[in-house]
Amino acid sequence: MTLTTTTHLNFRGDARAALEHYASVFGGQPMITTYADAGMPADVPGADGVLFGLLASPEGFRVMAYDVPGAGDGGPAGGAGSTRRENGTTVTDQPFFVSVTAASLDEAQGFFDRLADGAVVVEPLAASAWSPGFGMLTDRLGVTWAFSVDAGR
Repeated sequence: MTLTTTTHLNFRGDARAALEHYASVFGGQPMITTYADAGMPADVPGADGVLFGLLASPEGFRVMAYDVPGAGDGGPAGGAGSTRRENGTTVTDQPFFVSVTAASLDEAQGFFDRLADGAVVVEPLAASAWSPGFGMLTDRLGVTWAFSVDAGR
């Protein structure tokens, strides 16, 4: 049996921008179907929103994105919350992080640096007790990412 999991991010009008930004970071070409593509009249507000969006890079990175109808404008649906370092620990009210594991510190650093454009760095990418490299950031769209390097490689 083969099993693949893909993070599905829900946005309030920013799904297209998210997919395009993540393509610039991780590679690949976004595949986007709008509500209008699926038959919603083009003059209805939100018809240009993303009904189905997928980014799959040749290296195996996968993420889906969707614009939640009627959820307002901008950012992740449901509110992004915040993540920060405090007294040596990570404090957050976010329901999830997106985790990316790279084969090497150089590979992780490249992705981290590209995603850091406009982001809030929670923890710089550096050696940790469990990984040759670990770092966290909340990107310009409000999604928090945890990067690590595969310790077994």
